[in-house]
Amino acid sequence: MPTVRSRFSLTGNQLKLLALLTMTIDHIGAVLLPQYEFLRIIGRLAMPIYAYMIAEGCHYTHDRMRYFLRLAGLAVVCQVVYGFVGRSLYQCILVTFSLSIGLICAVENAQKKGTSGAALAAAALFAGIYFVCEKLSLYVPGFHVDYGFWGVMLPVIVYFGGRSVWAFLAGLTVLCLSRGGLQWWAMLTVPLIALYNGQRGKHRLGWMFYLYYPAHLVVIYLIDFLL
Repeated sequence: MPTVRSRFSLTGNQLKLLALLTMTIDHIGAVLLPQYEFLRIIGRLAMPIYAYMIAEGCHYTHDRMRYFLRLAGLAVVCQVVYGFVGRSLYQCILVTFSLSIGLICAVENAQKKGTSGAALAAAALFAGIYFVCEKLSLYVPGFHVDYGFWGVMLPVIVYFGGRSVWAFLAGLTVLCLSRGGLQWWAMLTVPLIALYNGQRGKHRLGWMFYLYYPAHLVVIYLIDFLL
């Protein structure tokens, strides 16, 4: 992605912090204040930004398997919270993004090896993810992967689209259409991604995001329980 040379540009850390803030607002609206719909609208900014940064993470990480296992492990922890508190089969966004990373790895492996076996493995994973996201709910009532198949595909499209704003816009458009139509509030993330300068930022904040996600869920559900 071209580097934005502007004093109004945003670093990766700034984008992630913005996504973290809007995600928190979204979850507060979903659990504590469902009567205020504008909180959920604000929260719609989080997922597209995180999806773009997942593609960035796959590009820059030195150990993609470790990156996948770290995110998937956190997803398991959060699913325990969702299952225990909500008693549901809802699969959170970390599951969605874990599937994205797995698919990126499989497709890239098929491209590098150029063998029929690797291509078949990638195709099988693609089909399996589609089934889990779109068809499994027909057989397992209550099962749902957050943002569905096209939510999984958004980081994949961005990654193989060279992490360009146009690839992001295309993937986001398809995702919105798959969920009932273009949503202007989600589209507000496009100019934000356009302002990304390709730099991480001064500090390593990765650990903070991994700790914050389960911690804020526990706090929100605890407040809901006490109220």
